[in-house]
Amino acid sequence: MNKDILQKSANESRGLAMDAIEACSSGHLGLPLGAAEIGSVLFGDVLNFNPEDPNWLNRDRFVLSAGHGSMFLYSWLHLSGYDVSLQDLKNFRKLGSKTPGHPEFGETAGVECTTGPLGQGIGNSVGLAMSSKMSAELFNTDEFSVIDNTIICLAGDGCIQEGVSAESASLAGHLGLDNLIIIYDSNDVTLDAMGELSQSENTAKRYEAYGFDVETIDGHSLDAIQAALIKAKANRNGKPTLIEAKTIIGKGISEVEGTAKGHGEGGAKFVDDAHERLGLPKERFSVSDEVRNFFSDRKSALLGKYNEWSQGFATWSEANSDKAALLAVASKQLSFEDYVAKVSFFADDSKLATRVAGEKVLNDLADAFPLIISGSADLHGSTKNYIKCSGDFLKGNYANRNIRYGIREHAMGAILNGFAYDGIFKASGATFAMFADYMRPSVRIAALAKLPVFYIWTHDSIGVGEDGPTHQPVEMTSSLRCIPNFDVVRPADPEETAGAYAAALSRTDGPTGIILSRQSLPTLSNISVDDRREGVQKGGYVALKETSALELIILATGSELQHAIKAAGNLGSSVRVVSMPCMERFDRQPSDYRESVLPASCRKRVSIEAGITTLWTRYVGLDGKSIGTDDFGISAPGDIVMEKFGITSENVEVVAKSLLAS
Repeated sequence: MNKDILQKSANESRGLAMDAIEACSSGHLGLPLGAAEIGSVLFGDVLNFNPEDPNWLNRDRFVLSAGHGSMFLYSWLHLSGYDVSLQDLKNFRKLGSKTPGHPEFGETAGVECTTGPLGQGIGNSVGLAMSSKMSAELFNTDEFSVIDNTIICLAGDGCIQEGVSAESASLAGHLGLDNLIIIYDSNDVTLDAMGELSQSENTAKRYEAYGFDVETIDGHSLDAIQAALIKAKANRNGKPTLIEAKTIIGKGISEVEGTAKGHGEGGAKFVDDAHERLGLPKERFSVSDEVRNFFSDRKSALLGKYNEWSQGFATWSEANSDKAALLAVASKQLSFEDYVAKVSFFADDSKLATRVAGEKVLNDLADAFPLIISGSADLHGSTKNYIKCSGDFLKGNYANRNIRYGIREHAMGAILNGFAYDGIFKASGATFAMFADYMRPSVRIAALAKLPVFYIWTHDSIGVGEDGPTHQPVEMTSSLRCIPNFDVVRPADPEETAGAYAAALSRTDGPTGIILSRQSLPTLSNISVDDRREGVQKGGYVALKETSALELIILATGSELQHAIKAAGNLGSSVRVVSMPCMERFDRQPSDYRESVLPASCRKRVSIEAGITTLWTRYVGLDGKSIGTDDFGISAPGDIVMEKFGITSENVEVVAKSLLAS
C-alpha cells in the first residue's frame, strides 16, 4: 500500500467535496471529509470493480447508507474512472445532473442503491448480501465461483440509530451473512447536536449480540482501515462484520470539524483556509497528475482481474449450460402472457379468499420460474405465500427460496429492495395490509428507484372482522395508491388474482402491491376467464355490459365486485359494471380504451370499496356517489361489519336507484 498517494487522494477527495458544496451553497460536508481515508482505502486498494462495466455481476457492492454524504461517493467514482466527470462534480445538485443531492440508482454509474432516508442502505446491503449468498449457492461450482463478492456499507450515527438498521442487522447476524461489512463512521455527532444528547449505548456490543464480528479502529489511519477491511473480506466464518471507525466529522475544516456544525454546508465559507491546510491548490476542483496516474494504474489492475473472471465465466457457461441458462433468465424480460400461462384455472364453483388463491398462483409460478423468491414477516400461515417446492433460506441453506423475516416489516421492505438492486431474483414479501405502513419508506424508494419488487398484503379490509379496527386497514389501499409509480392491485376473485401476480412479475419499471382478502369470495364465472385475467393487466375492464342504452355505471374492486354484479342484475339492462383492480394501470391505458370502459357521456356512477372513498371521485365525478367507509372499522364478525358500513349489494341498489331517479 502506497500510503503517501492514498493520503494525497484522501485530501484531494476532500477538496472536491468542499468545492462542490461551496459552489452550490448546499450539501453535507461532514462525511465526505471525515471518511476520506476510508474512501481512499476502499476505492484505491480494497474494492473489486470495473468502471468500464459498472454492472459487472461479480463486483463488490459499495453502498453509501448515509446518502446525505453523496459527494463522498461522487468524488471517489470520479477518481476511480467511472462515468462521472469533473463537470458532473461541478454540477452537484443542479437540475438534470448525474450528481443529485442524494445518490439515485439508475442515474449515476456506480451508485448501487438510492439512499438518503437513513438506515435504508444498511437494509439494502443485507438484501444484496442475501442475494449474493443465494446466487452463489445456485451458480457456483467447484471449478469456478461466479459469485464471490463482498457487500460493503458505509453508515453513520443516524443510520445506526434508525430502527430499520437494527431490524436488518439482527437478521443479518442470524443468517450468518459473512459477505457483509458495515463500516460505522462513528464520529459521535448527529445533525442537530453532539451525539451524547441522543445516544449512550455501546453499539459495538449491540452488534456483537446480533452475531457480528466487531472491530473498532482509528478511521483516519490508512493502515488500520486496510487491515480491518482485508481481514473482513477474507472472513468466511459465518459472521458479518461491523468496523467501527472512529472519525472526526468535517476533518480538514478546523473551524467546524468535530462539531454538529461540521455536518452540513456550514464549513463551506472556510474552504480557502482548508485548501491551504490540506496542501491543496487554491484553484477549485483540482486533481493532481499523481493521483490521476495512481487511479489509472489501479483501473488497469482491476481490469486484469475482471478479464480473468470473464474468461472463467465463459468456460463455466459452456460446462454448465443449465446454470448459465437460468442466470440468463435474470436479464430476460418476460411478458404478462409468459407468466399467466403458467397458472392453472380455478373451478367455476370455487369459493376462496384471494390470499388462498394467491397461494396456488404463486406456487404455480414458482414451479415454472426458479428465480421467484418469497418471504413473510412471521405470517406465512396467514399470508399463504410459502413456496412449497423449496425450503427456508437459513444459514447453511442459502439456495432456498422462502425467507423468514421475523416480525421485521421495515427491514423486509429494505431487504427486498436490496434483492431488486442486485437484479437476479424476482423478490416478494408479505404481511397484513394493516402493517404496510411499517414498510412504507422502502416501498416509496422502490417506486422512486423503479424497482420490480412485489408485495403481498392480505387481510385487506373491514372484512377482517373480529380483530377490530386496529387490524382493519380502511385507509391503506387508498394511501398506497398515492405513491407515484406504484401499482396497487386488489383482485376480486381467483382469476383476477392470477392476473395480479402476472402483472406484478412482468412489470420492470416499478413495484406492485397485491392486496388480498382474508374472507372467501366467489369465483365470478359469469365473467370470462380471459377478461378477468387480462383485465387486471389493463387495470380496469367491463365486467358486465349493459344490453340497452347505458344509464348507470357501477365501479368496484376486490371483494366488492360481487356486490356490484348482484346489484346490477336487479337494476336492469341499462347498468354496466366495471371492475377496477388497479387504478394506476387503468390510468396508463390509451384514452380510447379508458373511454370505452368509462364513457364520459354516462355521468351517473356509483363506486363501492370497503375502505376510504376519496380517490374514487376521479372516476365517479361530482355527479356520482361512492360507497365505503371514511371511518375506522369495528370489532364484529366480518359480514356484520360489512353490513354495518353498507358494503352490500342491497345498499348499492339503494344508492344506484337514487341516482337514476335524479
